[in-house]
Amino acid sequence: MSVSQTQNYDSSFDKVLHKRSDLHLLRKIWHISTGSIGLLLFTRSPQDQQFWGFIVLGITLAGFILDITRTRLPFINRLVLKFAGPLMRRSERDGMSGLPFYALGVSLSLFFYDRNIAILSVMFLVFSDPLSSFFGVLYGKDKILPNKSLQGAVAGFFTCYLITLFYTMNHVTLGNHILIFAVVAGMIGALSELVSAFNVDDNLTIPVLSGLGMTVLNHFVTVFP
Repeated sequence: MSVSQTQNYDSSFDKVLHKRSDLHLLRKIWHISTGSIGLLLFTRSPQDQQFWGFIVLGITLAGFILDITRTRLPFINRLVLKFAGPLMRRSERDGMSGLPFYALGVSLSLFFYDRNIAILSVMFLVFSDPLSSFFGVLYGKDKILPNKSLQGAVAGFFTCYLITLFYTMNHVTLGNHILIFAVVAGMIGALSELVSAFNVDDNLTIPVLSGLGMTVLNHFVTVFP
């Protein structure tokens, strides 16, 4: 393949790959649907939490190996972009994708947090991340950090708050402590997404930092004994 052919081939991918500032609905739908399926399998499975932690860790390692390989072997990269391009961003074309960080964040949550905290932290990743991005792209006029807006952060807070509120209402005895826990958890979830503005993948920061924050919070406002 000639240099000009390679350039034309690569430029064709730029038409498929999205920028971070794009709405990119297909990626958000994929993010939510795959995460929801994973949560369903985990919550309905007779296998213990550690078992699923190792399963997701295996996906993590496979994702890192694939990304490292394709960045070094152009023909593999072109093959990956051909099939997965509609789900990827331009920044991921010649670098790491979000997949291994997504799986790593989930696996760390499963390994280190109690079941209810782990489920909530993964739910934050599955739903809050794409929804805060959705509202941030559409309505994010007030920037508070690079690539982060007040509107996106507010959407992330309410998503995490509602997830926590409805989840706890269905798993523990009702009381004012649930409302307090949900409000603070919503703030923790929103902040964990904002941390990604400092060149850290939010697929990793959201579940890990949210789970850590809610674990500490649960010691002061006990919702999960």
